[in-house]
Amino acid sequence: MTTGKSMEQPAAELSERLPGRVLLPGDDGFARELDGFNQIGEHSPDMIAVVAEAADVREAVSYAAARGLPVAVQATGHGPSTAADGGLLISTRLLRGVSIDPVARIARVEGGAQWFEVIEAAAEHGLAPLSGSSPLTGVVGYTLGGGLGLMARKYGYAADHVTAVEIVTANGQSHRATADHDTDLFWAARGGKGNFGVVTAIEFRLVPVSRLYGGGLFFAGEATADVVHAWREWTASVPEDLTSSLALLRMPDIEAVPPFLRGRLTVHVRIAYLGSAEEGKQLVAPLRSAGPLVVDTLAEMPYTAAGEIHNDPTEPIPYSERSMMLRTLDEAAVDALLELAGPGADCIDLVVELRQLGGAVGRPSVVPNAVDHRDAAFALSTLSLPDDRPPLVVDGMAPWGTGRRYLNFLAGPDSSRLAESGYESATFSRLAAIKARVDPDNLFRFNHNIAPRP
Repeated sequence: MTTGKSMEQPAAELSERLPGRVLLPGDDGFARELDGFNQIGEHSPDMIAVVAEAADVREAVSYAAARGLPVAVQATGHGPSTAADGGLLISTRLLRGVSIDPVARIARVEGGAQWFEVIEAAAEHGLAPLSGSSPLTGVVGYTLGGGLGLMARKYGYAADHVTAVEIVTANGQSHRATADHDTDLFWAARGGKGNFGVVTAIEFRLVPVSRLYGGGLFFAGEATADVVHAWREWTASVPEDLTSSLALLRMPDIEAVPPFLRGRLTVHVRIAYLGSAEEGKQLVAPLRSAGPLVVDTLAEMPYTAAGEIHNDPTEPIPYSERSMMLRTLDEAAVDALLELAGPGADCIDLVVELRQLGGAVGRPSVVPNAVDHRDAAFALSTLSLPDDRPPLVVDGMAPWGTGRRYLNFLAGPDSSRLAESGYESATFSRLAAIKARVDPDNLFRFNHNIAPRP
């Protein structure tokens, strides 16, 4: 890694070309630009380019490519994998533009925007994006990884609804990739994460949703077996208008955690239903009797309040995340999960979550993309504080797995090596071949990396 005075001249050269700021270690603002939501790893680039428009990105990438500097990209830092060791980090957090075309039901969102900004803008027109559980997540990173959201069973992956990707590739050129132009790049970017360039904006379809019946049911830990088995059976008959997940929570005994969750095992069933509140109550009724309820937050809500369904953390923390796609969740699978993460298990994971798939996420996108997992029935993921122990829950559920992982649910310094497991072999081979054409030197490698392969 090159640091200190040796980088002052290169930084000055880039500053002359870049209207945005160029920062070196020790400069005011350098540490702030490094901060990401998931603090499990820390970038240590030689310099940071804080970009304010797409032209800045072109200049920064061209400069890095001419000097053989690897490039990292960060907006919110929710899903880090390989930390930047040297090179140039491009901070896109100032690219915040959001515009809505209510007639075409299309949103155009710049590279640093977060979901709450799109949700609020779309709600003014009775529309909603296919956002995830947290409104604080960056739109672009979430979508490039597929985007498994609150309405997934009804509408599919967020990437399935992308209509255009504006991206700067390793040669410093801007592309507007669509179904009719730069089609290989359009296919690869939707599901291939950040491997193919810096996305300065995306456009995607919105859906006519303004409210839903949603929230959560919290059960005492001693009812874990009854609740998980009941939820498994219940998911077999629910309509596609209903997307749900179940999480085993082991929250620390600290003031930031609600009292009813502190220092104990709790089961949290999350519900997002697009039908009426009355229909929702009838659908959920079998779950309410599965065990002793601690808290029930289910109610009709505007989509602008959808972040309350999962109540994901809002303050930065360091955490490791692992995932596995499950082909089935039968009784034996539930029993195995209970052995690994139920009451009395030696489980260190703060969250062990199952998300029901099927419905629209089980069908191919109308415009093909690189998002696989269409054959999976459930997504299993775990979230834990940094620890040297292996991911016992995910590994233990391998007999029911498809052999594939969902990359948006992989975070931590060692998760980059798992990138290939996010795809079927044919998909990965095609991605690697496209990478060889658009980024032959693997300039964009501080990510869930797909190495260029002819």
